[in-house]
Amino acid sequence: MAEQRRGFIYGFSAYLLWGLFPLYWKLLDHSGAIELLAHRILWSLVTIALLVLVLRRFGQVRELLRSPRRRWPLVIGALLISVNWGAYIWGVNHGRVVETSLGYFITPLFTVLLGVIVLKERLRIAQWIALAVAFVAVIGLTIQNGRPPWVAIILTFSFAFYGLAKKKAGAGAIEGMAVESVTAAPLALIAVLVLAFQGHTTVNHQGPGYLVLVMLTGPITAVPLLLFGAAATRVPMTTLGLLNYIAPVMQFAVGVLVFHEQMPPMRWAGFALVWLALIILTWDGMTRRRRTTALEVAASAV
Repeated sequence: MAEQRRGFIYGFSAYLLWGLFPLYWKLLDHSGAIELLAHRILWSLVTIALLVLVLRRFGQVRELLRSPRRRWPLVIGALLISVNWGAYIWGVNHGRVVETSLGYFITPLFTVLLGVIVLKERLRIAQWIALAVAFVAVIGLTIQNGRPPWVAIILTFSFAFYGLAKKKAGAGAIEGMAVESVTAAPLALIAVLVLAFQGHTTVNHQGPGYLVLVMLTGPITAVPLLLFGAAATRVPMTTLGLLNYIAPVMQFAVGVLVFHEQMPPMRWAGFALVWLALIILTWDGMTRRRRTTALEVAASAV
């Protein structure tokens, strides 16, 4: 129970930090999503390399690389989180912060479904109802937008499968991210070099303050991911799904209250259905947890 409690705190902290990300990425809207993504990956590698050096985790990283059963989920996870980052940066810098929040609102629901399909977990009636309500919401938002909410869908699929990959790898937070960073870094470096060769780089032309902000994308990326990685190996997939809605609540508030994105009635209705689905899912999870706790107390008394 102590490990699960610690994992819950790690997960809560990670999602809280992610909820504030739109404010940071808006400061970097002079650059394109590909360039920012590449720099984010490279500076994340620098950050995690320093952590490995200071904490002397070379042995653990080497052990991960030698184990195909644990290495390949992290390689796949690196590609998934790169797609997630790119879609998120593009969405924020193109005035779709509210849509990015939708992606992370749907993620816990999809995570629950993923637990059923891949991990053979059984869904309860309330969870099926929540999934059905969320599906209706996505259909309504598609009709309202005149197109599917592609940014939200990409964010949902990529992050949910990333969480599953982390679960399968069962690696330590720092070691796991080290393998992920090493996997994605060559592609990021190629992207930076190609942009420089074509004369399309912007990071070096906005002043030293802007460059510092770009460099800091490494630490601000690494910290919540490390917290998430630590949580993913300590708590069930369903708990991760419940924690996930902390970030989108904050992102939605930023999109509406800070960036003043439009919310027509049909869009409000779609989000209301998603929130209803999350309420059902949360209520079911809390009820289930109370029953489990009561049974454990009764068993210990016997």
